[in-house]
Amino acid sequence: MKVSVVTLGCPKNLVDSEVMTGLIQEAGFELTGDLEEAEAIIVNTCGFIKDAKEESIETVLDLARYKEIGRCRKLIMAGCLSQRYYRELMDEMPEVDHFVGTGGIPRIPDILRGMEERRDLVGDPSYLYDASTPRLLSSLTGSAYVKIAEGCSNHCSYCAIPIVRGEFRSRDMESIEREVRDLAGKGVKEINLIAQDTTSYGRDRDGTDLLALLKRLVRVEGIEWIRLLYLHPARVGDDLLKFIRDEEKVCRYIDLPLQHIDDRVLKAMGRGVRERDIRELIERIRAVIPSVILRTTFIVGFPGEDEEAFERLLSFTEEVEFDRLGAFTYSKEEGTPASGMDGQVPERVKRRRYRELMKIQKGIARKKNKDLVGSVQRVLVEGMSDESPYILQARTEGQAPDVDGVTYITGGDAMAGQMALARIVDAGDYDLVGEILPVSGTDHILS
Repeated sequence: MKVSVVTLGCPKNLVDSEVMTGLIQEAGFELTGDLEEAEAIIVNTCGFIKDAKEESIETVLDLARYKEIGRCRKLIMAGCLSQRYYRELMDEMPEVDHFVGTGGIPRIPDILRGMEERRDLVGDPSYLYDASTPRLLSSLTGSAYVKIAEGCSNHCSYCAIPIVRGEFRSRDMESIEREVRDLAGKGVKEINLIAQDTTSYGRDRDGTDLLALLKRLVRVEGIEWIRLLYLHPARVGDDLLKFIRDEEKVCRYIDLPLQHIDDRVLKAMGRGVRERDIRELIERIRAVIPSVILRTTFIVGFPGEDEEAFERLLSFTEEVEFDRLGAFTYSKEEGTPASGMDGQVPERVKRRRYRELMKIQKGIARKKNKDLVGSVQRVLVEGMSDESPYILQARTEGQAPDVDGVTYITGGDAMAGQMALARIVDAGDYDLVGEILPVSGTDHILS
Protein backbone atom coordinates (compact mmCIF):
# COMPACT_ATOMS: atom_id res chain seq x y z
CA MET A 1 0.00 0.00 0.00
CA LYS A 2 1.20 3.50 -0.90
CA VAL A 3 0.54 6.11 1.78
CA SER A 4 0.59 9.92 1.74
CA VAL A 5 0.77 12.06 4.88
CA VAL A 6 -0.38 15.70 4.71
CA THR A 7 0.61 17.92 7.65
CA LEU A 8 -1.13 21.07 8.85
CA GLY A 9 -0.38 23.32 11.80
CA CYS A 10 2.60 23.90 14.06
CA PRO A 11 6.07 22.32 14.35
CA LYS A 12 4.74 20.02 17.10
CA ASN A 13 2.35 18.61 14.50
CA LEU A 14 5.24 18.27 12.06
CA VAL A 15 7.12 16.10 14.55
CA ASP A 16 4.00 13.96 15.01
CA SER A 17 3.80 13.48 11.24
CA GLU A 18 7.48 12.54 11.06
CA VAL A 19 6.83 9.90 13.72
CA MET A 20 3.79 8.69 11.76
CA THR A 21 5.82 8.32 8.58
CA GLY A 22 8.59 6.55 10.47
CA LEU A 23 6.12 4.02 11.88
CA ILE A 24 4.44 3.61 8.48
CA GLN A 25 7.74 2.95 6.75
CA GLU A 26 8.91 0.54 9.46
CA ALA A 27 5.66 -1.38 9.03
CA GLY A 28 6.53 -1.98 5.37
CA PHE A 29 4.26 0.49 3.64
CA GLU A 30 5.47 2.74 0.84
CA LEU A 31 5.34 6.52 1.32
CA THR A 32 4.46 8.72 -1.63
CA GLY A 33 3.96 12.41 -2.26
CA ASP A 34 1.74 11.67 -5.27
CA LEU A 35 -1.81 11.90 -3.96
CA GLU A 36 -3.25 10.30 -7.08
CA GLU A 37 -1.11 7.21 -6.46
CA ALA A 38 -1.80 7.03 -2.71
CA GLU A 39 -4.02 4.18 -1.57
CA ALA A 40 -4.30 5.77 1.87
CA ILE A 41 -4.14 9.47 2.74
CA ILE A 42 -3.57 10.68 6.30
CA VAL A 43 -4.24 14.32 7.17
CA ASN A 44 -2.61 15.45 10.41
CA THR A 45 -4.93 18.31 11.37
CA CYS A 46 -4.67 21.42 13.52
CA GLY A 47 -7.48 22.51 15.86
CA PHE A 48 -5.82 25.39 17.69
CA ILE A 49 -7.85 28.36 16.41
CA LYS A 50 -10.83 28.93 14.13
CA ASP A 51 -8.84 29.56 10.94
CA ALA A 52 -6.74 26.43 11.49
CA LYS A 53 -9.85 24.32 12.07
CA GLU A 54 -11.46 25.62 8.88
CA GLU A 55 -8.29 24.94 6.90
CA SER A 56 -8.14 21.39 8.27
CA ILE A 57 -11.72 20.59 7.32
CA GLU A 58 -11.36 22.14 3.86
CA THR A 59 -8.17 20.17 3.27
CA VAL A 60 -9.74 16.85 4.29
CA LEU A 61 -12.79 17.46 2.09
CA ASP A 62 -10.57 18.45 -0.82
CA LEU A 63 -8.46 15.30 -0.43
CA ALA A 64 -11.60 13.15 -0.27
CA ARG A 65 -11.92 13.59 -4.03
CA TYR A 66 -8.94 11.25 -4.47
CA LYS A 67 -11.28 8.44 -3.46
CA GLU A 68 -12.98 9.14 -6.80
CA ILE A 69 -10.20 10.36 -9.10
CA GLY A 70 -7.26 8.47 -7.58
CA ARG A 71 -6.49 5.12 -5.96
CA CYS A 72 -7.31 6.15 -2.39
CA ARG A 73 -9.24 3.57 -0.37
CA LYS A 74 -8.64 5.00 3.10
CA LEU A 75 -8.90 8.61 4.20
CA ILE A 76 -7.67 9.08 7.77
CA MET A 77 -8.13 12.27 9.77
CA ALA A 78 -5.55 12.50 12.57
CA GLY A 79 -4.28 15.07 15.03
CA CYS A 80 -5.75 17.85 17.14
CA LEU A 81 -9.00 18.51 15.29
CA SER A 82 -9.80 14.81 15.17
CA GLN A 83 -9.01 14.47 18.88
CA ARG A 84 -11.31 17.32 19.85
CA TYR A 85 -14.28 17.08 17.50
CA TYR A 86 -14.43 13.50 16.25
CA ARG A 87 -17.98 12.93 17.54
CA GLU A 88 -19.37 15.82 15.52
CA LEU A 89 -17.15 15.13 12.50
CA MET A 90 -18.11 11.46 12.25
CA ASP A 91 -21.65 12.51 11.33
CA GLU A 92 -20.67 15.44 9.15
CA MET A 93 -17.80 13.82 7.23
CA PRO A 94 -18.75 10.34 6.01
CA GLU A 95 -15.85 10.59 3.54
CA VAL A 96 -13.43 9.97 6.39
CA ASP A 97 -12.78 6.30 7.16
CA HIS A 98 -11.00 6.74 10.51
CA PHE A 99 -10.56 9.50 13.07
CA VAL A 100 -7.31 9.19 15.03
CA GLY A 101 -6.52 11.37 18.04
CA THR A 102 -3.21 12.83 19.20
CA GLY A 103 -2.60 9.74 21.32
CA GLY A 104 -3.40 7.29 18.54
CA ILE A 105 -0.29 7.64 16.39
CA PRO A 106 1.04 4.10 17.17
CA ARG A 107 -2.25 2.61 15.90
CA ILE A 108 -1.87 3.93 12.36
CA PRO A 109 0.02 0.89 10.98
CA ASP A 110 -2.78 -1.39 12.23
CA ILE A 111 -5.36 0.89 10.59
CA LEU A 112 -3.50 0.58 7.30
CA ARG A 113 -3.37 -3.19 7.69
CA GLY A 114 -7.14 -3.25 8.13
CA MET A 115 -6.89 -4.47 11.72
CA GLU A 116 -8.83 -1.50 13.14
CA GLU A 117 -12.46 -1.44 12.02
CA ARG A 118 -13.75 1.33 14.29
CA ARG A 119 -13.99 4.80 12.78
CA ASP A 120 -13.31 6.55 16.08
CA LEU A 121 -9.85 5.74 17.42
CA VAL A 122 -9.68 8.65 19.83
CA GLY A 123 -8.93 8.27 23.49
CA ASP A 124 -6.53 9.54 26.11
CA PRO A 125 -4.01 11.89 24.40
CA SER A 126 -1.15 10.58 26.50
CA TYR A 127 1.18 9.33 23.76
CA LEU A 128 4.74 10.65 23.84
CA TYR A 129 7.39 9.40 21.42
CA ASP A 130 10.95 8.59 22.50
CA ALA A 131 14.38 8.07 20.95
CA SER A 132 13.56 4.50 19.93
CA THR A 133 10.47 5.57 17.95
CA PRO A 134 11.01 5.55 14.18
CA ARG A 135 10.95 9.05 12.72
CA LEU A 136 11.38 10.15 9.12
CA LEU A 137 12.62 13.73 8.81
CA SER A 138 10.75 15.97 6.42
CA SER A 139 12.10 19.33 7.58
CA LEU A 140 14.63 21.45 5.73
CA THR A 141 18.17 20.20 5.26
CA GLY A 142 20.36 20.52 8.32
CA SER A 143 17.60 21.41 10.76
CA ALA A 144 15.17 19.42 12.90
CA TYR A 145 12.62 19.98 15.64
CA VAL A 146 12.86 17.94 18.83
CA LYS A 147 9.79 17.79 21.02
CA ILE A 148 10.97 17.70 24.64
CA ALA A 149 7.51 17.57 26.24
CA GLU A 150 3.86 17.20 25.37
CA GLY A 151 0.66 18.83 26.60
CA CYS A 152 0.32 21.85 28.87
CA SER A 153 -0.71 22.50 32.47
CA ASN A 154 -0.80 26.30 32.36
CA HIS A 155 -4.52 26.37 31.50
CA CYS A 156 -4.54 29.85 30.01
CA SER A 157 -8.18 30.88 29.68
CA TYR A 158 -8.14 31.07 25.86
CA CYS A 159 -6.27 27.85 25.11
CA ALA A 160 -7.62 24.38 24.32
CA ILE A 161 -4.24 22.61 24.30
CA PRO A 162 -4.83 20.80 27.64
CA ILE A 163 -8.12 19.53 26.22
CA VAL A 164 -6.50 18.30 23.01
CA ARG A 165 -3.06 17.15 24.17
CA GLY A 166 -3.47 16.58 27.89
CA GLU A 167 -1.51 17.80 30.87
CA PHE A 168 2.18 18.67 30.61
CA ARG A 169 4.60 15.73 30.61
CA SER A 170 8.32 15.83 29.94
CA ARG A 171 10.32 13.31 27.97
CA ASP A 172 13.18 11.47 29.62
CA MET A 173 16.39 13.52 29.32
CA GLU A 174 18.45 10.55 28.18
CA SER A 175 15.90 9.82 25.45
CA ILE A 176 16.13 13.40 24.17
CA GLU A 177 19.92 13.28 24.15
CA ARG A 178 19.91 9.99 22.24
CA GLU A 179 17.55 11.45 19.66
CA VAL A 180 19.75 14.53 19.21
CA ARG A 181 22.84 12.33 18.79
CA ASP A 182 20.99 10.32 16.16
CA LEU A 183 19.97 13.49 14.32
CA ALA A 184 23.53 14.78 14.42
CA GLY A 185 24.64 11.51 12.85
CA LYS A 186 22.23 12.23 10.00
CA GLY A 187 23.83 15.59 9.30
CA VAL A 188 21.50 17.82 11.31
CA LYS A 189 23.29 21.00 12.42
CA GLU A 190 20.41 22.87 14.10
CA ILE A 191 18.14 21.50 16.83
CA ASN A 192 14.97 23.45 17.61
CA LEU A 193 13.65 22.43 21.03
CA ILE A 194 9.88 22.66 21.21
CA ALA A 195 7.08 22.07 23.69
CA GLN A 196 3.93 23.97 24.52
CA ASP A 197 5.94 25.52 27.37
CA THR A 198 9.64 24.72 27.02
CA THR A 199 10.57 26.38 30.32
CA SER A 200 8.39 23.86 32.18
CA TYR A 201 10.60 20.98 31.05
CA GLY A 202 11.40 18.69 33.98
CA ARG A 203 8.89 20.17 36.43
CA ASP A 204 7.09 16.83 36.43
CA ARG A 205 10.35 14.88 36.87
CA ASP A 206 12.79 14.89 39.76
CA GLY A 207 16.34 16.10 39.24
CA THR A 208 16.06 17.75 35.86
CA ASP A 209 15.10 21.01 34.21
CA LEU A 210 15.69 22.84 30.93
CA LEU A 211 19.14 24.04 31.93
CA ALA A 212 20.28 20.52 32.85
CA LEU A 213 19.01 19.28 29.50
CA LEU A 214 20.87 22.00 27.61
CA LYS A 215 24.12 21.19 29.40
CA ARG A 216 23.89 17.64 28.03
CA LEU A 217 22.85 18.62 24.51
CA VAL A 218 25.63 21.14 23.91
CA ARG A 219 28.11 18.27 24.26
CA VAL A 220 26.67 16.46 21.24
CA GLU A 221 29.24 16.56 18.43
CA GLY A 222 27.99 17.83 15.10
CA ILE A 223 25.24 20.04 16.52
CA GLU A 224 26.12 23.71 16.01
CA TRP A 225 22.88 25.53 16.89
CA ILE A 226 20.37 24.76 19.62
CA ARG A 227 17.35 27.01 19.47
CA LEU A 228 14.81 27.40 22.28
CA LEU A 229 11.20 28.04 21.27
CA TYR A 230 8.17 28.95 23.42
CA LEU A 231 9.66 30.20 26.71
CA HIS A 232 6.94 31.17 29.20
CA PRO A 233 7.69 34.66 30.60
CA ALA A 234 7.01 33.55 34.19
CA ARG A 235 9.84 31.02 34.16
CA VAL A 236 12.89 32.57 32.49
CA GLY A 237 15.64 32.68 35.12
CA ASP A 238 19.05 34.35 35.14
CA ASP A 239 20.90 31.02 35.10
CA LEU A 240 19.23 30.13 31.80
CA LEU A 241 19.95 33.56 30.33
CA LYS A 242 23.62 33.39 31.29
CA PHE A 243 23.91 29.94 29.73
CA ILE A 244 22.40 31.22 26.48
CA ARG A 245 24.88 34.10 26.54
CA ASP A 246 27.97 32.01 27.31
CA GLU A 247 27.35 28.79 25.35
CA GLU A 248 28.13 29.36 21.68
CA LYS A 249 25.98 26.44 20.52
CA VAL A 250 22.81 27.93 22.02
CA CYS A 251 21.27 30.55 19.74
CA ARG A 252 21.01 34.02 21.24
CA TYR A 253 17.37 33.94 20.28
CA ILE A 254 14.53 34.01 22.78
CA ASP A 255 10.96 33.23 21.77
CA LEU A 256 8.83 34.75 24.52
CA PRO A 257 5.07 34.51 23.84
CA LEU A 258 3.72 37.42 25.91
CA GLN A 259 0.16 37.51 24.46
CA HIS A 260 -0.55 41.02 25.82
CA ILE A 261 0.75 43.81 28.06
CA ASP A 262 -2.42 45.21 29.67
CA ASP A 263 -2.71 43.96 33.26
CA ARG A 264 -6.46 43.45 33.11
CA VAL A 265 -6.20 41.43 29.90
CA LEU A 266 -3.23 39.42 31.19
CA LYS A 267 -5.17 38.53 34.35
CA ALA A 268 -8.21 37.44 32.32
CA MET A 269 -5.93 35.34 30.13
CA GLY A 270 -4.47 33.60 33.20
CA ARG A 271 -0.89 34.32 32.14
CA GLY A 272 0.53 34.60 35.64
CA VAL A 273 2.53 37.77 34.88
CA ARG A 274 1.83 41.49 34.93
CA GLU A 275 3.12 44.39 32.86
CA ARG A 276 5.84 45.23 35.35
CA ASP A 277 7.01 41.58 35.36
CA ILE A 278 7.23 41.60 31.58
CA ARG A 279 9.10 44.89 31.43
CA GLU A 280 11.55 43.74 34.09
CA LEU A 281 12.12 40.48 32.23
CA ILE A 282 12.82 42.17 28.90
CA GLU A 283 15.21 44.59 30.58
CA ARG A 284 16.95 41.66 32.27
CA ILE A 285 17.20 39.65 29.05
CA ARG A 286 18.76 42.52 27.13
CA ALA A 287 21.13 43.33 29.97
CA VAL A 288 22.40 39.75 30.21
CA ILE A 289 22.41 39.06 26.43
CA PRO A 290 22.98 42.38 24.62
CA SER A 291 22.99 40.71 21.19
CA VAL A 292 19.75 38.78 21.79
CA ILE A 293 17.10 38.40 19.08
CA LEU A 294 13.78 38.73 20.87
CA ARG A 295 10.58 37.28 19.42
CA THR A 296 7.07 37.45 20.83
CA THR A 297 3.45 36.78 19.94
CA PHE A 298 0.36 38.78 20.86
CA ILE A 299 -3.37 38.07 20.81
CA VAL A 300 -5.57 40.99 19.77
CA GLY A 301 -9.29 41.18 20.42
CA PHE A 302 -9.33 39.12 23.60
CA PRO A 303 -12.63 39.48 25.52
CA GLY A 304 -12.60 42.76 27.42
CA GLU A 305 -9.77 44.28 25.38
CA ASP A 306 -11.02 47.84 24.95
CA GLU A 307 -9.38 50.56 22.88
CA GLU A 308 -7.33 51.74 25.84
CA ALA A 309 -5.88 48.28 26.40
CA PHE A 310 -5.14 47.91 22.69
CA GLU A 311 -3.45 51.31 22.52
CA ARG A 312 -1.29 50.24 25.44
CA LEU A 313 -0.25 47.18 23.43
CA LEU A 314 0.62 49.35 20.40
CA SER A 315 2.68 51.75 22.51
CA PHE A 316 4.50 48.87 24.17
CA THR A 317 5.32 47.36 20.77
CA GLU A 318 6.70 50.67 19.49
CA GLU A 319 8.73 51.17 22.64
CA VAL A 320 10.28 47.71 23.02
CA GLU A 321 10.98 47.09 19.31
CA PHE A 322 10.88 43.30 19.22
CA ASP A 323 13.10 41.80 16.54
CA ARG A 324 10.32 39.39 15.60
CA LEU A 325 6.61 39.59 16.34
CA GLY A 326 3.66 37.45 15.36
CA ALA A 327 0.02 38.15 16.16
CA PHE A 328 -3.29 36.31 16.20
CA THR A 329 -6.84 37.52 16.43
CA TYR A 330 -8.56 35.96 19.43
CA SER A 331 -10.39 32.74 18.56
CA LYS A 332 -13.34 31.72 20.72
CA GLU A 333 -12.64 28.10 21.61
CA GLU A 334 -15.37 25.88 23.03
CA GLY A 335 -14.67 24.53 26.48
CA THR A 336 -12.26 27.31 27.46
CA PRO A 337 -13.07 29.88 30.18
CA ALA A 338 -12.55 32.80 27.79
CA SER A 339 -15.30 31.59 25.46
CA GLY A 340 -17.89 32.48 28.10
CA MET A 341 -16.42 35.83 29.11
CA ASP A 342 -18.26 39.11 28.68
CA GLY A 343 -16.90 41.73 26.31
CA GLN A 344 -16.40 39.57 23.23
CA VAL A 345 -14.82 41.77 20.54
CA PRO A 346 -16.43 41.93 17.04
CA GLU A 347 -14.47 40.22 14.27
CA ARG A 348 -14.07 43.43 12.25
CA VAL A 349 -12.50 45.14 15.27
CA LYS A 350 -10.12 42.21 15.79
CA ARG A 351 -9.02 42.38 12.16
CA ARG A 352 -8.48 46.15 12.34
CA ARG A 353 -6.39 45.82 15.47
CA TYR A 354 -4.35 43.04 13.91
CA ARG A 355 -3.56 45.23 10.87
CA GLU A 356 -2.57 48.19 13.04
CA LEU A 357 -0.25 46.09 15.19
CA MET A 358 1.45 44.39 12.26
CA LYS A 359 1.90 47.71 10.44
CA ILE A 360 3.91 48.99 13.38
CA GLN A 361 5.96 45.80 13.56
CA LYS A 362 6.64 45.87 9.82
CA GLY A 363 8.40 49.21 10.20
CA ILE A 364 10.42 47.96 13.17
CA ALA A 365 11.44 44.78 11.34
CA ARG A 366 12.48 46.73 8.24
CA LYS A 367 14.67 49.07 10.29
CA LYS A 368 16.35 46.20 12.16
CA ASN A 369 17.01 44.34 8.90
CA LYS A 370 18.48 47.44 7.25
CA ASP A 371 20.86 47.78 10.21
CA LEU A 372 22.31 44.37 9.29
CA VAL A 373 23.37 45.40 5.78
CA GLY A 374 27.16 45.21 5.56
CA SER A 375 27.49 42.81 8.50
CA VAL A 376 28.73 39.24 8.31
CA GLN A 377 26.39 36.58 9.66
CA ARG A 378 26.77 32.86 10.20
CA VAL A 379 24.07 31.07 8.23
CA LEU A 380 22.68 27.58 7.80
CA VAL A 381 22.13 26.91 4.09
CA GLU A 382 18.82 25.14 3.53
CA GLY A 383 18.89 24.57 -0.22
CA MET A 384 17.21 26.10 -3.24
CA SER A 385 14.83 28.95 -2.54
CA ASP A 386 11.06 28.53 -2.74
CA GLU A 387 10.99 31.90 -4.54
CA SER A 388 13.42 30.98 -7.32
CA PRO A 389 15.14 27.78 -8.47
CA TYR A 390 18.27 29.81 -9.21
CA ILE A 391 19.17 31.11 -5.74
CA LEU A 392 19.89 29.47 -2.41
CA GLN A 393 17.99 30.05 0.81
CA ALA A 394 19.62 30.21 4.25
CA ARG A 395 18.88 31.40 7.78
CA THR A 396 20.88 33.37 10.30
CA GLU A 397 20.98 32.61 14.01
CA GLY A 398 18.25 35.24 14.36
CA GLN A 399 15.88 33.56 11.89
CA ALA A 400 13.96 30.60 13.27
CA PRO A 401 12.55 28.12 10.75
CA ASP A 402 8.98 28.54 9.51
CA VAL A 403 8.10 31.63 11.57
CA ASP A 404 10.78 34.21 10.65
CA GLY A 405 12.20 35.50 7.40
CA VAL A 406 15.06 33.91 5.46
CA THR A 407 18.34 35.00 3.89
CA TYR A 408 18.49 34.69 0.12
CA ILE A 409 21.97 33.84 -1.16
CA THR A 410 22.82 35.60 -4.42
CA GLY A 411 26.55 34.98 -4.58
CA GLY A 412 29.28 32.60 -3.46
CA ASP A 413 29.37 28.83 -3.15
CA ALA A 414 27.58 26.75 -0.52
CA MET A 415 25.82 23.43 -0.18
CA ALA A 416 22.52 22.55 1.48
CA GLY A 417 23.02 21.64 5.12
CA GLN A 418 26.27 23.58 5.37
CA MET A 419 27.10 26.29 7.91
CA ALA A 420 28.74 29.27 6.22
CA LEU A 421 29.47 32.98 6.56
CA ALA A 422 27.46 35.45 4.51
CA ARG A 423 27.83 39.18 4.07
CA ILE A 424 24.42 40.86 4.14
CA VAL A 425 24.08 43.04 1.03
CA ASP A 426 20.40 43.97 1.10
CA ALA A 427 17.34 43.73 3.31
CA GLY A 428 13.57 43.78 2.97
CA ASP A 429 10.78 43.99 5.52
CA TYR A 430 11.35 40.46 6.79
CA ASP A 431 14.04 38.82 4.62
CA LEU A 432 17.74 39.41 4.05
CA VAL A 433 19.97 39.04 0.98
CA GLY A 434 23.52 37.80 1.39
CA GLU A 435 26.62 36.55 -0.37
CA ILE A 436 28.61 33.57 0.88
CA LEU A 437 32.14 34.49 1.89
CA PRO A 438 35.20 32.30 1.37
CA VAL A 439 36.66 30.65 4.47
CA SER A 440 39.11 33.51 4.87
CA GLY A 441 36.18 35.67 5.91
CA THR A 442 36.04 34.02 9.35
CA ASP A 443 37.91 36.90 10.93
CA HIS A 444 34.83 39.07 10.43
CA ILE A 445 32.24 36.84 12.09
CA LEU A 446 30.01 38.63 14.56
CA SER A 447 29.65 37.46 18.14
